[in-house]
Amino acid sequence: MYRIPCRAVLLGWLSVVLLVLGSSPTAIARPLALSDLDAQIGLSEARISPDGKQVALVTSRQDFVDNRHVSSLLLVSVETGAQKYLVLGRTGVSRPRWSPSGDRLAWLDAASDGRSQIYVMQVGSANASARAITNASGGVNDFRWSPDGSSLAFLSVDDEIAREGEERHNKSFEAGEGEYLSTSAPRPSHLWLISANSGTAKRLTSGSFSVTGLQWQEGGRSIAFISQPSAHLAANLHASLNILNLSDGSQRTVIAAPKVGESAVKRLWSPPYDDTVICYGRPRGAEPDYRPLGLYSIAASGGESRNLAPALDLDLWAEPVWLPGKLAAMSAMRETSTKLWVQPWEGSPRHVDLGAIAQVDSLSASRNGALVFIGSEPQRGRELYVMASIQAKPNRLTGFNDALAALDLGQVDTVSWTLDGFEQQGVLNYPPGFERGKKYPLVLLVHGGPMSASTVALGDFEGGQSQLLAANGWLVFRPNYRGSGSNGMKFQTAILNDAGDGPGRDVMAGVEMLKARGIVDTQRMAVSGWSYGGYMTVWLAAHYPVWRAAVAGAAVTDLLDQYNLSDENVWSGHGMNGSPWLNDNAANYWRQSPMAYAHRIQAPTLILGNSGDPRVTISQSYKLYHALKDNGVRTQFIVYPISGHWPEDPVHQRDIYRRWADWIQARFQEAER
Repeated sequence: MYRIPCRAVLLGWLSVVLLVLGSSPTAIARPLALSDLDAQIGLSEARISPDGKQVALVTSRQDFVDNRHVSSLLLVSVETGAQKYLVLGRTGVSRPRWSPSGDRLAWLDAASDGRSQIYVMQVGSANASARAITNASGGVNDFRWSPDGSSLAFLSVDDEIAREGEERHNKSFEAGEGEYLSTSAPRPSHLWLISANSGTAKRLTSGSFSVTGLQWQEGGRSIAFISQPSAHLAANLHASLNILNLSDGSQRTVIAAPKVGESAVKRLWSPPYDDTVICYGRPRGAEPDYRPLGLYSIAASGGESRNLAPALDLDLWAEPVWLPGKLAAMSAMRETSTKLWVQPWEGSPRHVDLGAIAQVDSLSASRNGALVFIGSEPQRGRELYVMASIQAKPNRLTGFNDALAALDLGQVDTVSWTLDGFEQQGVLNYPPGFERGKKYPLVLLVHGGPMSASTVALGDFEGGQSQLLAANGWLVFRPNYRGSGSNGMKFQTAILNDAGDGPGRDVMAGVEMLKARGIVDTQRMAVSGWSYGGYMTVWLAAHYPVWRAAVAGAAVTDLLDQYNLSDENVWSGHGMNGSPWLNDNAANYWRQSPMAYAHRIQAPTLILGNSGDPRVTISQSYKLYHALKDNGVRTQFIVYPISGHWPEDPVHQRDIYRRWADWIQARFQEAER
């Protein structure tokens, strides 16, 4: 049984929240500081109730004392904005989902052992309490209500197979396409079914394959699911779309695993107006994952797929929501902001004007067509917005991050340039108090992916860090180079077998455009980035000796290591003419690896990385360190002894931001002497 915190603890925690959130915006504006980022309130997973009257929302804050993110689940009134907490001060609340009738709310909550279980609460009852309805030994990864609200289908990781006798000491496992840090084979996830009133869960699928997505179909008589041959991440390149008939347990394949050159199904979304139709997403065309995700439908009985948005040359990764009148609302990245579109079941899409809102995610719709989403503006962090209909203007419901909006934040603009026939864009953060006619140090903050993109929104991944860097009196430039998911298919796929040279020229053309404006102090320029942004940092530092400083975080430096050792491993081969071990393609991998040119780097470089990073192996940072050290380049290599591609804990996140800025600041100060 879930226990609500005692009243004393609850009131004490609320007072802290109100102190942080209720900071007076009338104070004298000052530049953003690192402590302001520490105090941000995170928002995620907004879900509007079927009747459109309230929104379930997950919020989070950073707890530096215990070094964790503390999450809460609350209800927000659409009419008044009034808030009511259902779950307060937890470490693993996620995925709120309303029952079809709207009388109950289910969500995931991690127990003390870290395994998430499904909790259900009756909404609107004064004495209602949350109760766990699952006790899955492998935890719950995802779940969906049945159409009639009587049960829930969920995904859970299989138990480890116990070995007995002397074999209990045998820890051997088949590595396959696993990452090099693995100490055991990944275990598959499978489908289960449980009554909404709890009870014994019923297993629906089993085997060595792993289920990665589910969706109810055909009035609750069947469940569509995505399966891949194994639980290895790279196996998603071979995923198939299947249907499970609940009456007899039979399974059939609707879309088979792709052949060479085809793309696999990646996402399953809620059915459109006819739930005998499956709605799904997969990369358009060949070369999996290097192309924008398209929105498709197919009959549950099989047949030909239909492109539901053929005119939208955008990466449609976010889940669409269905509105009255056979309309689909969907958000997608375009240039330097996330935009909202309406796609009729038949016809042309229409862009929806959201005013200053530059980031949209967690889109949700009620039965009558009201929309809610989490949005962010260039000068305002993440907040909850509502639209009474797709024709209405957005109305902001919350002010969680008013204290950030009250600071003296630098202006944020979209800047453009042309190269190789591509119209390209980037984000330029000006320092507070920027003066025309004056030259400022320039810091590049290059996004990762490479298929992600930088936006002008304060609340996106880079928005706060960009303002933090700009508060030092610097221009901060975030270019969307070719390969970014911001300008359609041709632009995104231009990175195929051109991992560094083309994107590098894009970035430098953007830098030249800024220099031509007469605002850049060319003696004080720095380049920095994380993940593929780290790749670009090392590539640019090696090919363009103009930098006073560099910061390479979790940098991809050796594409051979990336192919052989990371959790994505063979995925990278689809952008590099296939495997490095066919013909003489290894030479091609090395030619496009920054390590091949690391001996040219002159800029003092800070290297950052997690020792347990499965995505970009720390081996690549060690190679970079030795290359720089052996060539007499000033360098510092900071390793965080934690797992993950980016630190999940607030203390190490804060340390990265601090070291990042301090390294650049020190090098710029040296240039002034």
